[in-house]
Amino acid sequence: MNIVFAASEAAPYMKTGGLGDVAQALPLALSKYSGSRVLLFIPFYGSIKRDPAFKTELVSEFELKLGWRGQYAGLHRLVSRRRKLEVYFIDNELYFCRDRAYGYSDDGERFAFFSKAILQSLVILGEKPDIIHCNDWQTALIPTFLHAFYHDKLGTAKTVFTIHNIEYQGWVHPYFLGDVLGLPVSYDSTFKFGDQHNFMKSAILKCDALTTVSRTYAKEICYPYYAHGLHDIINDHAFKLTGIVNGIDTDVNDPATDPNVFHPYDVSNVFEEKPKNKADLQKELGLPIRPDVPLIGIVSRLVEHKGMSILCESLEKIASMDVQFAVLGTGDSEYESWLKSEAERHPDRFSVNIRFGKHLASRIYAGADIYIMPSKSEPCGLSQLLAMHYGTVPVVHETGGLKDTVAPFFPDTGEGTGFVFRGFTGPDMMDSLRSAVDLYNGDRDSWNKLVMNCMTKDVSWKLPAGEYMELYRRITNKK
Repeated sequence: MNIVFAASEAAPYMKTGGLGDVAQALPLALSKYSGSRVLLFIPFYGSIKRDPAFKTELVSEFELKLGWRGQYAGLHRLVSRRRKLEVYFIDNELYFCRDRAYGYSDDGERFAFFSKAILQSLVILGEKPDIIHCNDWQTALIPTFLHAFYHDKLGTAKTVFTIHNIEYQGWVHPYFLGDVLGLPVSYDSTFKFGDQHNFMKSAILKCDALTTVSRTYAKEICYPYYAHGLHDIINDHAFKLTGIVNGIDTDVNDPATDPNVFHPYDVSNVFEEKPKNKADLQKELGLPIRPDVPLIGIVSRLVEHKGMSILCESLEKIASMDVQFAVLGTGDSEYESWLKSEAERHPDRFSVNIRFGKHLASRIYAGADIYIMPSKSEPCGLSQLLAMHYGTVPVVHETGGLKDTVAPFFPDTGEGTGFVFRGFTGPDMMDSLRSAVDLYNGDRDSWNKLVMNCMTKDVSWKLPAGEYMELYRRITNKK
């Protein structure tokens, strides 16, 4: 099966969030299936061009019509020995050689160009894809462009559109339809949403299969509270909606091989080596080295939908417990200030690091005992998967992918992988956190069983990739 995977970012080339991790690991997992071949397309950002670690070759140059515009497009390919996974970059310095990937007033035009250039590149390459897998609003125009302009050349291709975060939908002015997209007015209803046009709506209407990144989130986005206005559109097309839980790349994220972990470990020696990582993390963060005090970690954007409101309102209660708390992340100034103030008041209990770095993130996953993730909403979430894989017990809000991936632990049966609170309130979160701390302090045998449950849970891409392959086969009628 020939699969095209289109995304606005993919690690290690460009990563700003979870999509970058997915677009790195899922295409690779899909390429391992017998008879499959995967082409990954992302923009040729300036940071990729300047990085000597990425060797590319020019494949083609062409002019792309975008409404009345004729824009240069360059097609570059990563020089690689992988034959079943090919990485392509779409080049246009006006659009992509900028300081960051997103957040510009012409983002709609930039990613309209990117989406159409992918389809034109497939024609130039002589490719006949079975599947074109599009991700979030930045590639949401591909199903419509395929229908309008490329049905005669790529018309046998089926499209899958994955919603990673429904909050960001690609809003543009109605003039955009003719001026930039070059589409006739007959497509107006495909995009019209209120008094604007909406990229994501067009993909939901035109794709052959619609997916999102967890089973629970697939149900949630059918309701106004989660759907950011698109609930009626999604309900009308719910017949093609599937929730598939994300995985993590367990080759890249492995406490046995992670170069950022002070003392590598796996299930065979976790109880010998993890305490050493905890002690070194405490030393690095300036916390007292206390082996028996539970160390709680969080690596997160410090924003409302990540649950910072209920976390920050509970900081004094956390400080009253005999625990330590390590925070890594950046976000809203209100929450940054709140956390820093708490660290100043309780320097022996709180270490707040307003920055982000992969090195410290890995050491928190490896050195903490408990990982707290109080997200208000979470399409899938990767942090809880990473925490479990590193043997760190998650405490999570029952929403989206957190509900699907963390099962409540029951000491009587020894089943479960963490602690889950249902209500999005500070008291509910604290009840679960106290339960985790009490188990750690009072029943070490059950705690160790819980740690083993976490580390032996399959959080890789093996099962999700298989579900995607089944979906591809279903919509293409291929075995």
